[in-house]
Amino acid sequence: MVNRGAGKSMDLGKKGIFFTSMTIIILSLFFISYAAYSEYNDRKPIEKRIDTMNKFLFSLETDLSRQIYISGFYSVFIIEKDIVETGNYNPNVTRSFQELFVNGSINGKDQPFMLGAKISDIQQAVSAKGQKINVNVTINASQPVIDQVDPWHIRIQLPINLSVEDSSKLASWNKMYTVTAFVPVEGFEDPLYVVNTFGLVPNNITKTPYYPFVQGSNVGNLSQHLQYSLYYADSLAPSFLDRLEGKLSANPNGIESFVYIPKLSSQGITVTDKSDIDYIYFSGSSPSIYHVSGMPSWFRIDDSHLSLYNVSGLTSP
Repeated sequence: MVNRGAGKSMDLGKKGIFFTSMTIIILSLFFISYAAYSEYNDRKPIEKRIDTMNKFLFSLETDLSRQIYISGFYSVFIIEKDIVETGNYNPNVTRSFQELFVNGSINGKDQPFMLGAKISDIQQAVSAKGQKINVNVTINASQPVIDQVDPWHIRIQLPINLSVEDSSKLASWNKMYTVTAFVPVEGFEDPLYVVNTFGLVPNNITKTPYYPFVQGSNVGNLSQHLQYSLYYADSLAPSFLDRLEGKLSANPNGIESFVYIPKLSSQGITVTDKSDIDYIYFSGSSPSIYHVSGMPSWFRIDDSHLSLYNVSGLTSP
């Protein structure tokens, strides 16, 4: 005889095991999902904080470059102001730059223009900016390096060690890099004119738009270039930084202008019959000179500049 009740019990037992297993699986998946969800929720604030700090770090690097630019611009202005007041070139521009950046002074004299522009001021400003978002910022700076990489810009480089740390210590960065800024020389006074004309005939540096200077026998562009004593890049000439120190030797980043002789005469300054290229005119050098057809009778140019200014076929002794 077949025990039908036993068969049903076995079926029910199998179903019970199946549902129990399913329940365990579902509960396991639930706990795993819940754990993952909880971990995700816990991680979200950290990821958001790190993203905020990354954005802060990017804006900080941009801001540092801007602040170094401002400090550099003020430093050039102060060095030129000192040249105007003393009538003497600056003997060591790099040293003066570093003194202004670090101490806010030149030759030991405090300069109001550097208030807020010294390295220590920049460090304080950056630290205060970080505190607003609960980030601790530390900057250790070396001495700035000043040079020229092209005729029209001064390059300022400030090596720093930058440390950024979240106040709750969730994340931190430690980075060594060099902040770089480029200060244009256009608009500043040419120290050669300041010193050699006793400040009577100042000449601001302005890059010439007149090129080519001569076309055939047409010297119109050269005449305009001469009249306004505009500047042109020439590797035979001194750079702007050289001019601040009174150096007249050739520099790959050199610039030069023509001295407009009538401006000197009108101020009672004795004129000299020599090349009107500024660094030659204001030096003790006297290379061979030429007249140029179509130019003023007083205009003189030396043989090393005939080709540069396109006048080789228009000269006479």
